[in-house]
Amino acid sequence: MNGPSGVGRALSLRHPWSLSPAEAAALQRALRRRLSLRPMRHPPRTIAGADISVPRFGRRAVAAVVVLSFPDLEVVEESLVAGELRFPYIPGFLSFREGPLLEEALLGLARKPGLVLFDGQGIAHPRGLGIASHLGLRLGLRAAGCAKSRLWGEETEPPRARGGWTPLWAPGGEVVGAALRTRAGVKPVYVSPGHGIDLEGAIAWTLAAAPRFRVPEPIRAAHARANEERRRLGIH
Repeated sequence: MNGPSGVGRALSLRHPWSLSPAEAAALQRALRRRLSLRPMRHPPRTIAGADISVPRFGRRAVAAVVVLSFPDLEVVEESLVAGELRFPYIPGFLSFREGPLLEEALLGLARKPGLVLFDGQGIAHPRGLGIASHLGLRLGLRAAGCAKSRLWGEETEPPRARGGWTPLWAPGGEVVGAALRTRAGVKPVYVSPGHGIDLEGAIAWTLAAAPRFRVPEPIRAAHARANEERRRLGIH
């Protein structure tokens, strides 16, 4: 389901994925300094969601990237890739486990999305480089993380109304993200800028892409397609 790559021309920062945890941590610290966390100049015309489906304790997985038009949030393109996860599951190293398959799926898109929302973290990460930051920087994509649980930092309870948010503070006092209420009275999601966007933009576009449910529509679509394809392929 992959087409000619519109993302490939923006490839940068080619490094091997097969690293030890110590090497991966050192690379994360180095790449963190190269992120751009500036406001987006123009609203995105498309927003993509990126997610992976993998059975519990399994190694075979399906990565899905689904691109939606904005603001009407209609599906315009998708890219699915099945393969093996070669890096072990270690908190803080998700991009080395899921990154290779998600990168292949992103490279399968015919057009570069205006923004990619990852089911994961941006800079709200112990070394400031979650999967949204890592792949955003590596592929030259505007990217943000929207996670269902917190990996790094502390926050106070956000206001219960839709759109209410409170800062996510790293131990040193830096604001690295936000606990954002996308539905009134529902548990918040954890939003952080990845690359090519600032925190205010990450909050605004995440909220705009979540008009009905807790999780933004692009990530919901990617999650559903990854699960459907995994079932179709018999990956259990």
